[in-house]
Amino acid sequence: MTGSRAMVLAAGLGTRMRPLTLDRPKPLIEVAGRSLLDRGVDTLKRSGVTHMVVNKHYLPDQIEAWAGNRDDLNITVQDETAELLDTGGGVARALPHLGDEAFFVLNSDSFWVDGTIPALRRMAALWDDGRMDCLLLLSGKTRSIGFDGPGDFEMNTQAQLSRRSGDTAPLVYAGAYLVHPRLFAGAPDGAFSMNLLWNQAIAGQRLYGMEHDDWWLHVGTPAAITEAEDRLAALGAP
Repeated sequence: MTGSRAMVLAAGLGTRMRPLTLDRPKPLIEVAGRSLLDRGVDTLKRSGVTHMVVNKHYLPDQIEAWAGNRDDLNITVQDETAELLDTGGGVARALPHLGDEAFFVLNSDSFWVDGTIPALRRMAALWDDGRMDCLLLLSGKTRSIGFDGPGDFEMNTQAQLSRRSGDTAPLVYAGAYLVHPRLFAGAPDGAFSMNLLWNQAIAGQRLYGMEHDDWWLHVGTPAAITEAEDRLAALGAP
C-alpha cells in the first residue's frame, strides 16, 4: 500500500551540531525532551507506516540500541558504517525492504507541527501514480524555523516543481518525500545525492510538491534547538 513503508535517514555525522554530537549521533539529540529520531518515527507511525528502515553510520551502536527499544514497530537497521552513502545511496540500498509501491523517506534533522490532517496522510492522499515519481513536502519560508537559506523550489499551478530560478524561491524542502521505486532505476552504485534523481524527475515533469500547512522546524545547530523549543512552547505543542 502507498505510504505503508518508510526510510529514515539517520547516518549523518552531525558536524554542525557539535559539541552535542561528540558523544551521540545527531538523530538522538533531544528537542523538548524527545529525540529527533523518535519525533520522526512517531510521525510515521501516526500516519500508518508499519515497516521502516533506519540507517546508521556514526556511533552506530547507539542507533542499534535505540531501535531495540522501539518494540512497537518493525524496524530494520541498515549498516552503513563502512561507507557514507549520502541521501540517495542509502535509500537505494534499502529498496529490497521498501516494497513495490511509493514509500516515505524522512530526514532525522527536522520535524513539523501537523495541522488538522497530518502532513504525511495528506501526501498519501495526493499521490497520483500515473503522474508522479516523487512528491516532496515543502514549507513556506515564513513558516520555517531554523532555516536561513534562499529557498529551494518553485511550484506551478499543477504542483509540479522546478528549481530556484533566481536569488530566492518561496518554498523550502521540509525533509520528507514520497517516492516510487521506479525513480531509482539506473541510479548509480554507492554514494549519490537524491538531488540527482530529483533533477531527473523534474526533467520528466514528474517531481511534485505539497506545501505544509503549519510550522516546520529545522534543527541543524545547537542554537536551532532553542528556536525549536521556543516555537513549540508558543504553540503549546509537545
